[in-house]
Amino acid sequence: MAGDFTREALTDWEVGPCADDVLLCVSELTTNALLHGVPPGRGFRLRLALHPDGVLRTEVHDSGPGELRYGDMSPESEHGRGLLLVSLLADKWGVGEREPGKVVWCEFEVRE
Repeated sequence: MAGDFTREALTDWEVGPCADDVLLCVSELTTNALLHGVPPGRGFRLRLALHPDGVLRTEVHDSGPGELRYGDMSPESEHGRGLLLVSLLADKWGVGEREPGKVVWCEFEVRE
């Protein structure tokens, strides 16, 4: 559902060249929220905003602890590369506090 919502917004906003990167980052951040940031009975919030200066900001709000870490980066590991992908694909990314939990965000320059 997060991917469908994001794809529809990117299409409406005519975001072309980086759309696949945005979709991948949204997938990674929402998966992390579901796996590590959402206690039973709680959900997460996905927010997308296209600012007039051409910056697309994605935010994933969850109620888990604010500490993030890269996972096992060994070649045999099947997990732990999500934040690495986000750091490589997004122009900027970070973590902010909220009560309870955190906001993990990333930004993309989508207009010249």
